Amino acid sequence: MKRNLKSYITISLKGMGMGAADVVPGVSGGTIAFITGIYEELVTTIANVDLGLLKIWKKEGFNKMWNALNGNFILALLVGIFISVFTLMRLTNYLLETYPIVVWSFFFGLVLASVWYVGKQIDQWNLKLIAFTTIGFVVAFGITLLAPAQGMDHPLYFLLCGSVAVCAMILPGISGAFILVLMGGYKAITQAVSEFNFQVIALVGLGAIIGLLSFSRILKWLFNNFKSITLAVLTGFIAGSLNKIWPWKNVLDSEIIKGKEVILKETSVLPQNFDGDPKLWFAIAAAILGFLLILLLEKIADQQPLSNAEH
Repeated sequence: MKRNLKSYITISLKGMGMGAADVVPGVSGGTIAFITGIYEELVTTIANVDLGLLKIWKKEGFNKMWNALNGNFILALLVGIFISVFTLMRLTNYLLETYPIVVWSFFFGLVLASVWYVGKQIDQWNLKLIAFTTIGFVVAFGITLLAPAQGMDHPLYFLLCGSVAVCAMILPGISGAFILVLMGGYKAITQAVSEFNFQVIALVGLGAIIGLLSFSRILKWLFNNFKSITLAVLTGFIAGSLNKIWPWKNVLDSEIIKGKEVILKETSVLPQNFDGDPKLWFAIAAAILGFLLILLLEKIADQQPLSNAEH
C-alpha cells in the first residue's frame, strides 16, 4: 500500500489514541482503532503474520518481506501507541484519581458514540442482526458483572492470561487490564513487571503473541465471511461494556496493589444531587465532549477512506 508521510503521521496519532485508551481500565484500544478507521487493516495485518514472511525474506529480500508484512503501517501505529503510553499514562492516572467522574463521563460519551458509529457501518438492519446485537450486549454486560477469580502460580496460567488479555485489547469493548483483574492475574503480572520477573513476563508475552496471531485470524475470517453479523455483535458488545465505565459507582470490593486501589467489584448507581451540583454538569459536559470527539474522528476517517492492506 502506498502512503505518504502525512498518512503515516495520521496513523501514529491514531495509535496514540489507542495507547491512551489502553491505559484506562475498562476502555479498549480496539474501540479506538475501529472508530478511527484502521481496525480491519490492523486485524488483517496481524493475521497475515506467519512463517511465509521468513521465506519471502530469504528468497526476495527484507524490503519485499517488509511490504508483505505491511511493516510501515505497524511501525507507525506502534510508535504512536508507545508515545501515548509513556507520555499520557501518568496524566491519565492523575486525572482518574483527581477527577474520576468527569474522566469516566468523557469515556462514557466516547464509547456511547462508538456504539452508534459501529452500528451505522451495517447497511441494512434486520431481526437476525438485532438478535446478534442482543447476544453481544448480554455477553459484554455479563462480563462486567463477574466477580474476580483467584489467580494461580503456574506457567500455563500466565500463558492463558496473556492470550485472553490481548484478545480483549484488540476486540472493541472490554479492556485487557479489566480481563486480567477478572482472571485474578492482574496483581501477579503487574508485580512481575515491577520486580523484573522475566520468567513471568516472557510467559505472558508468549501467550499474548499466541492469542494475537490466532484471534486475529478468527476476526479476519469473520469480517471476510460474516461482516454484518460481526459488526452487529461488536455493536452489542461495546454497548454492553458501557456498564463498566458508567461514572457513578459504589465499590463493593477492592485491593491495594503497588500502593494503589484496584477495584475488584463494584455496582453502577444513579448520580445524586441533580440540582445545583457543579460536578454533575461538568460530567455531562465531558460526556458530550467525548461524543462529539467521535463525530470529529468520523469526519477525519471519511476524508481518508480505509483501504485494506495489500499483500
